[in-house]
Amino acid sequence: MFSSYEEGWMTQAREPRRFSSTEHLASEAIAAFADGELRMNAYLRAARHIAECPECAAEVDAQQQARSALKDSGEMSMPNSLLGLLSQIPMCEPPEVKAEVERRRRVIVTSVVNLRRRRR
Repeated sequence: MFSSYEEGWMTQAREPRRFSSTEHLASEAIAAFADGELRMNAYLRAARHIAECPECAAEVDAQQQARSALKDSGEMSMPNSLLGLLSQIPMCEPPEVKAEVERRRRVIVTSVVNLRRRRR
């Protein structure tokens, strides 16, 4: 016969492990796992967890399905009107914005210098 410790251990071995919410994989880890972007040690830990946790396994499956759907959806396009509007966005700051930033920088530097002089 088995001791109560051995019986308890055997019972635990047969029951699937239940995870607390803090033990589940983060959404970033699930995406990285599905995309094959994890380093080997992290991949092995995640794979072990996924093998034991139906919730995380379902999330990985959903991530892989979404990835596949995006991959199979074909090339994305945008309306020419949107492309035209986007091309009108300035590539750099207008001169008046640069002048205002420079003016504020000078005011701050002058204030700091004056404070240091007063402390002497």
